[in-house]
Amino acid sequence: MQQRQKQFCVIAAACAVMVWCAPGWCAGKKEAQPADRIVIVKSERTMTVLRQGHVLKTYKVALYVIDSRNAHSQFHLSLHISYPNLADRERAKKLGVDPGGQIMIHGLPPAYAWLGAAHRQTDWTLGCIAVTDSEIEEIWALVPVGTKVEIKP
Repeated sequence: MQQRQKQFCVIAAACAVMVWCAPGWCAGKKEAQPADRIVIVKSERTMTVLRQGHVLKTYKVALYVIDSRNAHSQFHLSLHISYPNLADRERAKKLGVDPGGQIMIHGLPPAYAWLGAAHRQTDWTLGCIAVTDSEIEEIWALVPVGTKVEIKP
């Protein structure tokens, strides 16, 4: 792992601890503020939910390459990522490749919900970011429409 990635992980972990244990948060005295950014680091298999630069929570995720589209999602709650945009489509056209699409952050299919975190043992999605059902419920409550998503290699 590169030094910069290690530093990011240490900082992200420290921020997560500070946010998680912030006064009022653990005591349940105030509601969690909505997220304004999501950072997915594919090489680390992590998704970090942030608000105003502060880490709300980091999740371990399963990833894969996109090779087809599913117009009728059958997963527990899903958040669609607005990819590809015009620039992505133009870049793919120049390269002569399909840009993909229908990228979602979602829970597990109902028949496999019992797997929980064990689903991470293999990259089973078709380009989506998969988390457990309880994790997508947390994310769903924190992430409004319009939340920015950054995906890093």
